[in-house]
Amino acid sequence: MNKNLELLLNISLLNTTIIKKMDRSLSVHGIAFSEFMVMYQISLTPHKTIRRIDLAQEVGMSASGITRLLNPMEKIKLIEKEANPRDARVSFVKLSDAGIELLNNAMKSVAQSSDEMLKEFNTKDINVLFRLAKILK
Repeated sequence: MNKNLELLLNISLLNTTIIKKMDRSLSVHGIAFSEFMVMYQISLTPHKTIRRIDLAQEVGMSASGITRLLNPMEKIKLIEKEANPRDARVSFVKLSDAGIELLNNAMKSVAQSSDEMLKEFNTKDINVLFRLAKILK
């Protein structure tokens, strides 16, 4: 088998495994890893607000996929929609107070799971993996 193909297939399988483990650790908070990633990305923005299309790009989803993910999150008040006063075609997504609180609690679970998954790696290994992941992104 082609080594490059084999490597990418293994990375894909690893990604699936990581998502499943993170989903398990986040289930106590009532969210999945995809929802966590969305909330985390929103939290990184200056005013905890981001355009939907930019959010979709940041988490690697399509515009329609992000809308399907955000609609239930809006219904349970984890996020809020904000209109753009200058352009009605553009809408923003903002973390609600409840969303910020849930994210802060979920961060502890995700950090613990991350530590557990990477416990066999030293700092140098982590830095190499981080660099390689950024290159492949």
